[in-house]
Amino acid sequence: MIVAFSVAPSGTGRADGSVHDAVAAAVRVVRDSGLPHRTSSMFTEIEGEWDEVFDVVKRATEAVTPFGSRVSLVLKADIRPGYTGELDGKLERLEAAIERS
Repeated sequence: MIVAFSVAPSGTGRADGSVHDAVAAAVRVVRDSGLPHRTSSMFTEIEGEWDEVFDVVKRATEAVTPFGSRVSLVLKADIRPGYTGELDGKLERLEAAIERS
């Protein structure tokens, strides 16, 4: 499965509203997991089995908790049993389709 998630604190008390330190703590958890992943400006995608992916998401969320009085978590999952390598595979098929059109 692939899970795209975004986690951020609110109630940080920062005048500029920045959450980059908290997001860095979450991304560190993802990177340390050893699972295939990709981070963009809005989401982090992680690929693996259900239990291992959601364990990482839980730990990333917990890493953000000290940075504010609340935490917001947004998740989207692509559950496709029997497939691996889809973090890159989906993009490769998309690019091939674009080139053909």
